[in-house]
Amino acid sequence: MHLHFGVPAHPAAPIALTIGNFDGVHCGHRTMLARLRDAGKKLGLPIGVMSFEPHPREFFRPGDAPARLTSLREKVELLSEEGIDHLYICHFNARFAAQTPEAFVDELLCLQLNIRWLLVGDDFRFGAKRAGDFVLLQKKAKQHGFAVESQTTVIDGEDRISSSLIRELLAQGKMEDASRLLGQPWHISGRVAHGDQVGRLWGFPTANLPLPRRRMPVTGIFAAQLKGQDGIRRNGVASLGTRPAVKEQGMQLLETHLFDFSGELYGQRVRVELLHKFRDETSFKNVDALRDQIELDAQNARTFFAQLALKA
Repeated sequence: MHLHFGVPAHPAAPIALTIGNFDGVHCGHRTMLARLRDAGKKLGLPIGVMSFEPHPREFFRPGDAPARLTSLREKVELLSEEGIDHLYICHFNARFAAQTPEAFVDELLCLQLNIRWLLVGDDFRFGAKRAGDFVLLQKKAKQHGFAVESQTTVIDGEDRISSSLIRELLAQGKMEDASRLLGQPWHISGRVAHGDQVGRLWGFPTANLPLPRRRMPVTGIFAAQLKGQDGIRRNGVASLGTRPAVKEQGMQLLETHLFDFSGELYGQRVRVELLHKFRDETSFKNVDALRDQIELDAQNARTFFAQLALKA
């Protein structure tokens, strides 16, 4: 996959394209991407995805934007697994937001990207004040000679699969339900860093992932699996949050204690999948109470994985 920050200044080879934020790259997104792959194969065109950084809601309402399901890097990694030829990350700033809907289609999509087939969600709006809609795209498609299609909502039971619904499920601690809509467990990726060694002193060494400037859709204590550079998934128990039992006003951190593991992970980029939530973060009256709870959390996680193995 070719990653582009922005779009080419000069006309590219014809392309089949879809547009969206793709936060989480969930099952609804994957349905769109499957249609994109089919269209590219049928038409003999390379396929591309256009997305935005930051998320438009972060630009317009930075203090009230939803927590992301994926960082930009995680989104790029997930999309690269979907057989995409080109990923265009457009910088969403005041200039980009001020484009008229007509200019967005005429200049960006047609002149610079040279689209021949376009797929958008049924609620897709674009251009200044979100004035552009599917009707305008149909009009422009006739004018410029490209095909445009709309993706209807993907339903799971009675629910519309969306990033917003998945955030709600995560906030409620319903990790299994969120994983079903994502098509895989919700995860966090990062590079393992040195911590304060508190867990190691108590017999619970952890792989620590700092999370600078990122709000999480869920915090707490979880049964988790860590996938390292060797591709092996290792079971453990994870704490995600600010650790109020250890520090006041601490930075966000993901700490994962792996069961029966004695290797070295410092500096590795890893993926930690959070499979089941046990409890919220909390403070404790003393160190002994905290250590007792950590031991109980670890035992609960071992029991979870034992039961999971029986179901396999």
